[in-house]
Amino acid sequence: MIKIFTISACILYTGFQSVGQTISADQSTAIDTTYKPLNEVIINENRLQTPFTEQNRNINIISREQINALPARSVNELLTYVAGVDVRQRGPWGAQADISIDGGTFEQTTILVNGIKVNDPQTAHHSMNIPVPLGAIERIEIIKGPAARIYGVNSLTGAINIITRTPANDNFQVSVNAASSLKSKENGKGIYNARGIQIGKGFANAHSNHLLYGGHESGNGYRYNTPFNNNKLFYQGNIVTDKTGLWSFMAGYTFNDFGANGYYAAPNDKESKEIVQTGIFSVGYKKQLSKWSISPRISYRYNHDDYRYNQYDLSLFRNLHHSHVINTEVNSTYKSAYGSIGLGLEMRNEFLLSTNMGDRDRSNYGFYAEYKTDLIKRLSLNMGAYLNYNSRFGWQVYPGLDIGYNVLGNWKIYVNTGSGQRIPSFTDLYTTGGGNVGNPNLKAENAWYAEGGIKYNDEKWFLNASYFYRRINDFIDWTRPSTNESWQANNFMRNQVQGLSLTTQYKINTEQEYHWLAGVSYTYLNPKVTNASSESMLSKYAIESLKHQLIGHLIFRTDNFSISAAQRFVERISYKNYFLTDLKFGYKWKNYGVNLDANNLFDVTYIEAAAIPLPGRWFNVGINCSI
Repeated sequence: MIKIFTISACILYTGFQSVGQTISADQSTAIDTTYKPLNEVIINENRLQTPFTEQNRNINIISREQINALPARSVNELLTYVAGVDVRQRGPWGAQADISIDGGTFEQTTILVNGIKVNDPQTAHHSMNIPVPLGAIERIEIIKGPAARIYGVNSLTGAINIITRTPANDNFQVSVNAASSLKSKENGKGIYNARGIQIGKGFANAHSNHLLYGGHESGNGYRYNTPFNNNKLFYQGNIVTDKTGLWSFMAGYTFNDFGANGYYAAPNDKESKEIVQTGIFSVGYKKQLSKWSISPRISYRYNHDDYRYNQYDLSLFRNLHHSHVINTEVNSTYKSAYGSIGLGLEMRNEFLLSTNMGDRDRSNYGFYAEYKTDLIKRLSLNMGAYLNYNSRFGWQVYPGLDIGYNVLGNWKIYVNTGSGQRIPSFTDLYTTGGGNVGNPNLKAENAWYAEGGIKYNDEKWFLNASYFYRRINDFIDWTRPSTNESWQANNFMRNQVQGLSLTTQYKINTEQEYHWLAGVSYTYLNPKVTNASSESMLSKYAIESLKHQLIGHLIFRTDNFSISAAQRFVERISYKNYFLTDLKFGYKWKNYGVNLDANNLFDVTYIEAAAIPLPGRWFNVGINCSI
């Protein structure tokens, strides 16, 4: 690891020595905490920054306004309201969830915080262990389709980028809440309930801004052995130093302790428990050199996973895993009259210390090149490629291209195509015991994707309709011939998905006293797995793919009152379909607010992952204050 740190330091030193001009204080506080229309949102890519309305891809945004209005208490729950995003939760309040996009698996989605990758190399079950309280989030960007030319390997089906808030002034926020299903526990001792608190403080002046946020959530669960204790601490800072550039810092820590009844080895793991701790840290520097901008950055992620098959008898089965990820990168942009060029270098080193899988490590090196131009009237072109070397799988190159044409007024037609790769996780390769057996002979997944669509955007309306086709060779799934045998990771010959997506959003009276925001989205997916022996095998993930998904939401607010209603219909290939209704009421007086949520209003019994029934009707009351 000493060698890795030395190389990383050299790369960063080279980047820091290349910078030379000023970034103004106005730029350091460019992101405000107020609501921004979609046409003002800049998609936060690491090199070429493109306004949302000029994107030639299928991108969804969860805005700060929607975060405040929707009846959700975690990022996992917010993502359930996004078309094409499949959230398979194993418990409420963000205990654990697997996130997939457009019929992919949870291992094929890249998760980022402010453009920094936070995926876990042990298993993507931990990729959503994000140490960012909900109150610290400005928006969430969901990019569909392979994003290798933007974010590198493992962005096979898309990427989710969580953008945190940047204070424009000094402020203080606190919120507390209590929740319950009002249902009695199995032992008759009380009812299932939960509580939470978030506290945030922002500091800002002409040369710096800082955000510090903390959160705690705990409860006794919603069925036997599902209690949870979730703590988060997050810091973000930006400093302009003596006209020498912009320094950016980020750090976070989360501790999550939860009962894992039925999570991995049902029905015999009723007494199981899991403790997960995750820490992230990054430091970056940004500078403008005439037409060039350069941004070196280093980040580190640590994850500790302690799974106990029986929390009362640790001798039965216990897994301890410690993963370390060091990511060093330098991104740059050159702007001219002929367009913009983006270049980037990346080095990612992953280490695992595991009682189950042994000590493992691997390295990944990448080079990015992108070009964007709109020289031809009404036509915009983005193209690029990612050249990758992995210490296990060798060299690969992943090109991508997207084209958009403004046909009439605010209407745009677009097409895009690209490729990507997913490296097997350490669990895919090496795990043993607990009913799961890895396969060290696995190949990397390789995908090709094509999409075409039409979109419309103005001050009131946003519409997007698209069709896509994705082909994944050497698709990895967990299979077994019968329920009496262990799951084993295998490469299938091919996984093909065709999909249709329709999203519409309508906003009324955005500058007046009354505000309406209504949206409807529908996704249809037709997946097909090709393998001569697959028909006789039971699949762990492929048969859980979405088939139909319909989402609707309505938000109404005045200066003091707000109400939102959201409905979701979900049908998977092999699961019973379900229809969920959520409501939220809010009232604000001066700096104080109160809200009442009702999730799963009609007490529907449903399953998102494995054989784990999720909570029925659940009520939440919250109080908040902002100074």
